[in-house]
Amino acid sequence: MHSPRRPGFPGRLRHHPRPVLRPPAVPLALDEPGRRRLGIFTSADLTAAGVTRAEVASAVRRGTWVRLRPGILVTAADLAEVERTGRRPGLEALAVTTTLGRPAAVLSGATAAWVWGLPRPRSAVPVVELTDPHRWRRGRGWLMTRAALPDDEVTVRGAYGVTTAARTVVDAARSWSEVAAVAAIDAALLRRLTTRTELAQVLERQAYVPGIPRSVRAVALADGRAESWLETYGRLTFAALGLPPFVPQVELRVDGRLVKVVDGWYPGPALAIEFDGQVKYRRPAFGRTPEEELWREKRVEDLLRSLGIQFVRVATEDLSGGRRTLEQRVRRSLAQAGPALREFNEVPRAAGRPRTDETGDDGWLPRADDRVGTSPPGSTWTRPGAGRPGR
Repeated sequence: MHSPRRPGFPGRLRHHPRPVLRPPAVPLALDEPGRRRLGIFTSADLTAAGVTRAEVASAVRRGTWVRLRPGILVTAADLAEVERTGRRPGLEALAVTTTLGRPAAVLSGATAAWVWGLPRPRSAVPVVELTDPHRWRRGRGWLMTRAALPDDEVTVRGAYGVTTAARTVVDAARSWSEVAAVAAIDAALLRRLTTRTELAQVLERQAYVPGIPRSVRAVALADGRAESWLETYGRLTFAALGLPPFVPQVELRVDGRLVKVVDGWYPGPALAIEFDGQVKYRRPAFGRTPEEELWREKRVEDLLRSLGIQFVRVATEDLSGGRRTLEQRVRRSLAQAGPALREFNEVPRAAGRPRTDETGDDGWLPRADDRVGTSPPGSTWTRPGAGRPGR
């Protein structure tokens, strides 16, 4: 016989599912300081804040947190923001320096160039480069070189301990191609990040360092008025072809009004040289569409041509495979006389003017949810390296 059921008890036991626990949030005491270094926090910091290993493992397993290196984490949301704004090199650099924990080691070479917002070779290996006055080491994704670091060649930019701009470009020029090295030095001089005096001092200190003759040549070739990598490449190519040097950054004014600033200018034949990169038309300035930018360029050039000014437009392809044709075009234009009556004024600029709001990186992480550190309403926050082109 079956025993009677007891009141209040079902005939079969039911298994209730365990409640789904949310992964822990980053403690506020760690979250705010982490924003000053692109969202990075450490396992040691979490432990000190009372977060258990099990909670950390759960958050990583669920994909809420991402482990960059052993003991170094970032939230998936912050990682997505870093990658969206093109700042992954800075995140990797901070992860390495946090792991090493060596205050004497600073970012240098191509990594420091990224921090300063200077142009780098596209072929640069994605390795975090550091310099330490006492130790040479190599690890996964990073290389530490042992070299002297005078106090006046080291500085801090936000979250980054880094070599000064002068030391950075001199170090880089020892191994980069001539064009890449000169372009970086041009950009540093253009943005007033360094001076020729500072460059000369670094070169003097490194007189016996291997590869320094390449840096000496690069500094000698730098101008500081080139406003883009393409202008540097063009200037060096013109010299290699034996063409006479042009005057960089010349204002052309008509009836006292600034009509255009040309990249290069030959006064006698009234020949303007324009180095055309596609970025000017893909991301035109002042809210114009690509079509509006093209139309504006055409109208300005039509006006100046009507006054007797010649134009030679140079693209990247002309400086590589089309050099012979480019040389012939320029020489033909140089052979033509300029207008006898000049209805325009030509005013060379004493210094170049940066065309973008590129300032490098400081490690600060703005977030869309609270608008701290972002641009004012109605504007778009621009990643480092993607400033306004054109003039």
